[in-house]
Amino acid sequence: MTASTGASALRSPGALHIPGEPVVQAAADQHPAWPGDPQTLLLVEDDAGDAILVEELLADSGIRATLSLARSLAEAKELLRSAGIPGCILLDLHLPDARGLEVVTQVLAAAPGAPVVVLTGLAEESAGLAAVAAGAQDYLIKGQSPPDVFRRAIRYAAERKHVEQAAAALQISALRAAENARLERGLLPTPLLRTDNIEVVARYRPGRAQALLGGDFYDVVETSDGTVHAVIGDVSGHGAAEAAIGVCLRVAWRSLVLAGTSVPSLIELLEQILVAEREGEHVFATLTHVAFAPDRRRVRILRAGHPGLLLRTARGVELVERKAGPALGLVPDLSWQEEEIALPDGARLVLFTDGIFEGRIGPGSERLGEDGLADMARDLAGLPPAAFVDGLIGATEAAAARYGGLDDDVAVVYLGWKASA
Repeated sequence: MTASTGASALRSPGALHIPGEPVVQAAADQHPAWPGDPQTLLLVEDDAGDAILVEELLADSGIRATLSLARSLAEAKELLRSAGIPGCILLDLHLPDARGLEVVTQVLAAAPGAPVVVLTGLAEESAGLAAVAAGAQDYLIKGQSPPDVFRRAIRYAAERKHVEQAAAALQISALRAAENARLERGLLPTPLLRTDNIEVVARYRPGRAQALLGGDFYDVVETSDGTVHAVIGDVSGHGAAEAAIGVCLRVAWRSLVLAGTSVPSLIELLEQILVAEREGEHVFATLTHVAFAPDRRRVRILRAGHPGLLLRTARGVELVERKAGPALGLVPDLSWQEEEIALPDGARLVLFTDGIFEGRIGPGSERLGEDGLADMARDLAGLPPAAFVDGLIGATEAAAARYGGLDDDVAVVYLGWKASA
């Protein structure tokens, strides 16, 4: 490289021998600052003369960055561990402890987020091209790179790395969206009904803080005897693993219902499936199962650690909290029992997961709670079914908006017999 006539902050080669020590803070000059300029540079170079030339090139380039020196691959790795990832790495291919593409691959592995510009001799230009093919952003030929070329190489390298990372993030986002779509197809089933005499409105809203859908699930199935079964459940935790278990439990539930399995036995089998599929003993699931009798006057309810449900009638809305057994996966070898209640004419049941009422609505730990949810439902009781469900979710979201919103997934299923013609 051609030595610059500009003043350097540090001239003595001895100062350049100390790995990790800043060797220059480039002074402002006639070149305008660029918002994308890296603030820190790491030079990996064992030749003191070449290091001084890079220092002077930086001073004349207009890039206002701190330059640090490492004289071997080992020193560079140690500096990356102790000082963090620099804005750009200037890398010589001939070091005391590594040479050629091995240097590039090891530095990229140690600092995957940093752009790398390789320094090579005129007779080794092909090595620079090979380094770019191996993952470096650019290369410079020693002794043939004036300050404007040096400046452009650093800036372009930083920008290329930024574009590369943005493209990788976009691809990850697209893959995650595709995964979400697959999960939604399993988590948001189409009710399997033989008759149109029952009304169903179902909604599922993923938690805003979650990258993937959580473990809430629901389903509605009518069996050959005219009984309409519905389930709503919640697998503890958030993410792909919990969502997968939710899908597994929902599909198993539908299969067991259609096979005519008694409800208590069905719940026991679901617990066995949960225990077999979960990743750790801490994972459990709550659920509520309801069965509408064909005579339209009775409904059987089984709760396994799940919140209550809302009963909407002509007189208003009430919270129904019948006896509940334990959640699935908490205590082995327990049993669950159904409880039957009368179903008034025109009554509707509203099943929900705890995400709809656990949002904070005040300072500290104040939550809406099931009673607060019931109060909101009473205010909306005059709305038609779909508007009622959407209004209920919207009201709870609005109540929690000031204090972080609803972070958990929300599932709501509204169902009941239609009025006779």
